[in-house]
Amino acid sequence: MRKSLIAVAIGAALTVAACSDKDAAQSPATTEVQAEQTQTAAAAGEFNQSNPFYAESTLPFHAPDFTKIKFEHYEPAILAGMEEHSKEIEAIASNPEPATFENTIVAMEKSGALLSRVGAVFGNVAGSAGNDDTRALQVTMAPKYAAHSDNISLNADLFARVKAVYENRDQHEGEALRLIEDTYKGFVRAGAELNEDEKARIREINSELSSLTTEFRNNLMTLVDENLVVVDDKAKLAGLSESHIAQLAKAAEAKDMAGKYVISVTNTTRQSILASLENRELREQIWKASALRGSGNTATDNRPLVKQMAQLRAEKAQLLGYDNWGAYVLEQSMAAKPEAAQQMLRDLVPAVVSNVEAEMAEIAKVIEAEGGDFEVKPWDWAYYAEKVRAEKYALDSNEVKQYFEFNRAVEDGVFYAMNQLFGITFEERNDIPTYADDVVVYEVKDVDGESLGLFYGDWFNRDGKRGGAWMSSFVSQSQLLDNKPVILNNMNITKAPDGEPTLLSFDEVSTMFHEMGHALHGMFSDVMYPSLAGTSVSRDYVEFPSTFQEDWTLNPKVIANMAKHYETGEQIPQELLDKVMAAKNFNMGYDTLEYIAAALLDLEYHTLSVEEAASIEDVNTFEQAALTRNGVAVEAVPPRYRSNYFAHVFAGGYSAGYYAYMWSEVLAADAFKYVQENGGLTLENGQAFREAILSKGNSKDPMQQYIDFRGQKPTVDALLERRGLTTPKID
Repeated sequence: MRKSLIAVAIGAALTVAACSDKDAAQSPATTEVQAEQTQTAAAAGEFNQSNPFYAESTLPFHAPDFTKIKFEHYEPAILAGMEEHSKEIEAIASNPEPATFENTIVAMEKSGALLSRVGAVFGNVAGSAGNDDTRALQVTMAPKYAAHSDNISLNADLFARVKAVYENRDQHEGEALRLIEDTYKGFVRAGAELNEDEKARIREINSELSSLTTEFRNNLMTLVDENLVVVDDKAKLAGLSESHIAQLAKAAEAKDMAGKYVISVTNTTRQSILASLENRELREQIWKASALRGSGNTATDNRPLVKQMAQLRAEKAQLLGYDNWGAYVLEQSMAAKPEAAQQMLRDLVPAVVSNVEAEMAEIAKVIEAEGGDFEVKPWDWAYYAEKVRAEKYALDSNEVKQYFEFNRAVEDGVFYAMNQLFGITFEERNDIPTYADDVVVYEVKDVDGESLGLFYGDWFNRDGKRGGAWMSSFVSQSQLLDNKPVILNNMNITKAPDGEPTLLSFDEVSTMFHEMGHALHGMFSDVMYPSLAGTSVSRDYVEFPSTFQEDWTLNPKVIANMAKHYETGEQIPQELLDKVMAAKNFNMGYDTLEYIAAALLDLEYHTLSVEEAASIEDVNTFEQAALTRNGVAVEAVPPRYRSNYFAHVFAGGYSAGYYAYMWSEVLAADAFKYVQENGGLTLENGQAFREAILSKGNSKDPMQQYIDFRGQKPTVDALLERRGLTTPKID
């Protein structure tokens, strides 16, 4: 999942970036800022009541009115929003009254309404239904957002007021105290205590990083088209279902290549199509299109961007007084230090590699039995692993899909489970306009029938949508602003041809549950201040509530309600279900190693000193050396993301934080086992989880939230059991 562009620009403006300092009036950086503000003010003159962002939407819950919003509305509204927000911040900073919680901290929480409105919509549409225009505007706006953010968190007068409130924080408690402390720390971490030369350099770095991450993100879209695999001969597609082949033919028609078959690479190194394709040469071609993208194999090369970002992040961390970027980022996480995250991952490596070797040996037997005379390569693994799975568990993944039809998975699976656990219901709202035809809007009703907010389901892939699955919001919950949440889930499911049912893999169904976990973290938020709402928690905690929800996918009551044959309506046979459950941890060595390799690679980049980062000559060489150092350089099991398309860390907010998925899984597995031991899928358990975890946002220390729910800190035992791995020692 990711935060919207506006959440980064406004919510995190007080905790990540830096802002203008009136005392630096003669510096070149300030001159640039003044020019930026003049340009912004001039462009904002185009903004008037005809723009749909001029006032709050009158639709239920202030949902965006996509019947009125056009592309040309975004830029003037963003620029006007920046100008309006700047005036609000200046009024707070120059207030002649002594600084108080209300006239400083709360006033900042209330500021930026226009920018928040337009930024949330633009950020979501650009990610879910982007095009050349939105990508170009992102490039234009990125440095402006960075400068605007800097103009808040490096404002000396504003910081003086924040510091005054912080020094009198013992007058407050609970959520107010949490907000004061977080706001003050955010200013310090942004550079508020630096000298003017250092602040000027921070400004430059923030602007460069903003532009580079935007360029990296947009390049990923371009790389999809540059790395299309075009097949002329249908015979090469042996192993695929007729429905799948029809989808590839339809994709070719959309690219003006009628009569051919087009295969697009998805966001990860591994490509799901490799599990079915019999043609080894084509498998290799697809894998290389995936694994080599952005490395100079086509016109778009992300390697220079990776090096620049690693260097700039190291320099910024040094300026702020940290040894490296990881130390800076993880200071506010549950792990606290990169060494703790690295140790957790490295301690798992021996057991995981041992599992991989056992899995590889089984694959080698199948290759030999079929007369193959080659060692398993990355493009072979999924194909032969599927054969091992079929032999070991007699499990046909296509047969399993017959019992997971899309609509039933949503309504009788995800929605049903959430009703059983939390008492909520989802009522479709056909009167709420959307940005794409296949997006569905639901009003979410609480157990007592009261409206909680809106949920948008955007489950299918389309041209212009970024890869993966994520949750975001159009409106975040806040008692202060009297806002109820408007939440969005995105996936990239391939829709079946017209007239045919869309059948899902078990993994896709599990991902639906995962993203709904994020959605409910936003939907159940019940806090006063918007900066502390919903998923505004540390990276290694935010994946906990979503991972917790995944395991309800195989709950007997949920399966009985959801898993029915798409044609006959018959219940999934117990024998087949038993195979699904038995096979759940199959190939877990591979799955875990490709994740750990990527997480350790992320930390390798972000624990470099300035000098070490500057010494990177070749990204591919650095990557291979990093994997070797950590004992995870297994040729047949490459990292889930290689450097050149590692969107989480070079285009998103997970730099030095990709380890968070595993850290969060420790919490999720421990919590789920505890719930199972205390009644399982019950409203009582759901309400307890909601009260202690989902409603709190960042209003309370994450570990204390967990202890409030569980009664103790988590252990790794349930995680290892969940993944079917041998228990290593973890400090």
